[in-house]
Amino acid sequence: MTDHNASPETAHDVPEQGVETSGTNTPGHETPGMNETGGETLEETTPEARIETLEAQVAELKDRWVRSEAESQNIRARAKRDIEDARQYAIQKFARDVVEAAENLQRGLASLPPKTEGEDVLITKLREGIEGTERSFINILERHGITCEDPTGKPFDANLHQAMAEQPSDQHPSGHVMQSWTPAWLLKGRLLKPAMVVVAKGGAQAASQGVDKTV
Repeated sequence: MTDHNASPETAHDVPEQGVETSGTNTPGHETPGMNETGGETLEETTPEARIETLEAQVAELKDRWVRSEAESQNIRARAKRDIEDARQYAIQKFARDVVEAAENLQRGLASLPPKTEGEDVLITKLREGIEGTERSFINILERHGITCEDPTGKPFDANLHQAMAEQPSDQHPSGHVMQSWTPAWLLKGRLLKPAMVVVAKGGAQAASQGVDKTV
């Protein structure tokens, strides 16, 4: 005969069917070594790897700094050169006009007749006055870095001379300046105005010396 007065405690001791009670995790607590997706967590970076990474970053930053410093030095050097050039050659245009006056003095001297015994006193004084003015003027130009070079008898240099004519000559080697109409003017070593010259083509003497006749 069935006992209808069973104890309530015995009823709670029977687990519900279809519900698994093993292998479950309490909410909010993950199993060590597992991430949210159920996979294993990434291992932490080792101190050696971290040091190696930092050293690589330091080397890269140092390389960038060295390049930046070198570029800064180049910029400062270029700026210094530009300032120096501007200071030295700022009067270039003015100097080119001034040497025209010096050449006019030379032309004035060249237009006077050669000095002779018993010449007119007026001619002598005129020559001496122009010569003194020219010397003083040239000295002033030289104090400011403006110099002139007479290329007569020297090899033709396209960087300093401008050929106005070419003539045969037995006294000058081929390719040499046989006559200069104006000197070459320079400002602190930089060409200011080229010399106007006549270049020798060379003759019998030049050929006998084995000088190239081409200019």
